[in-house]
Amino acid sequence: MRALVAMSGGVDSSVAAALMIEAGYDVVGVTLKQWVGAGGEMPTAGCCTVSDAEDARRVAAQLDIPYYVLDYVEEFTAAVVEPFGTAYLAGRTPNPCIECNRTVRFSALLERTTELDADVLVTGHHARISHDETGWHLLRAVDGTKDQSYVLHMLGQEELSRIRLPVGEMTKVEVRKRAAAMGLRTASKPDSQDICFVASGDYRDFLAQQLPETALPGPVVDTAGTVLGEHDGITGFTIGQRRGLGIAVGEARYVVDVQPDERRVVVGTYDEMLADGCVVSGLSFVSGTPPDDPNVSVKIRYRTPAIAATLQPLGDRWTVRFGERQPAPAPGQAAVFYDGDRVLGGGTIEEVIRG
Repeated sequence: MRALVAMSGGVDSSVAAALMIEAGYDVVGVTLKQWVGAGGEMPTAGCCTVSDAEDARRVAAQLDIPYYVLDYVEEFTAAVVEPFGTAYLAGRTPNPCIECNRTVRFSALLERTTELDADVLVTGHHARISHDETGWHLLRAVDGTKDQSYVLHMLGQEELSRIRLPVGEMTKVEVRKRAAAMGLRTASKPDSQDICFVASGDYRDFLAQQLPETALPGPVVDTAGTVLGEHDGITGFTIGQRRGLGIAVGEARYVVDVQPDERRVVVGTYDEMLADGCVVSGLSFVSGTPPDDPNVSVKIRYRTPAIAATLQPLGDRWTVRFGERQPAPAPGQAAVFYDGDRVLGGGTIEEVIRG
């Protein structure tokens, strides 16, 4: 049996490769080159950097497995980077990691899995995959603080049948202990929190350089239309945001709406910011079909707990009604649905429902 292991240069994918070797697989390590600097080189800051690729190469050498860097810069730019800027211009808040997983990373790697005559694709994501008589299931990770099932919600039956996520069965502490015991150079390497194509760490700097129109000023107004101040570009704001509004009105205000045509940011009170639900597009289900029970749990942000909701079709979109009013989700982010630990599916938030 052969396994193709996506090696990011971090501790999770390093241990994933080692675990597959221990399981008896013939392992091949690969890194996707997705973004380059002005001179065509891999970035030196952020994540997915040249040093990350070097760490992956050295771990592969330690494990005595072949290792390759695959060039997907053109595909990544077209499918992830360009839509990232377009989304912000439209007043949305995109999640580039989800778009990368949806449109580039897994499609590219599964294609190479076939080309290299490998049986499975392995990544270092913290999530779990199980199988029973009803099919393949995507589950939350054992370590809830590191769970990444949210960003994998687009994986369906065919993909899950060919993917393995060995570190999803371990806590992060256990992963690091295993790496240290094996002497892997990534054992104590910090986790990356950066967007791979944003070298400065501030996406607003990146957007201002790539799309100068994103840095055009405009008014900050309240829900009655009263001008409270001016901003330096709508890309600095997302629905629900409280800090960094650039206004002083005596009590907390939150971003209620971003109106790109007028370059206007609307702020309101906490109650005005709350939402009763949202409309979701592009919804896909892990099983291939919607759940029989419309009562689900939904995560509307990566770092927040799932909440009770009902899911109903609305033409080619879906309506999500929250069990209780919630801080409004940001259009462009993902709504991911769960039944306990099991991921049902997810899609992109298009609109906030109030009332």
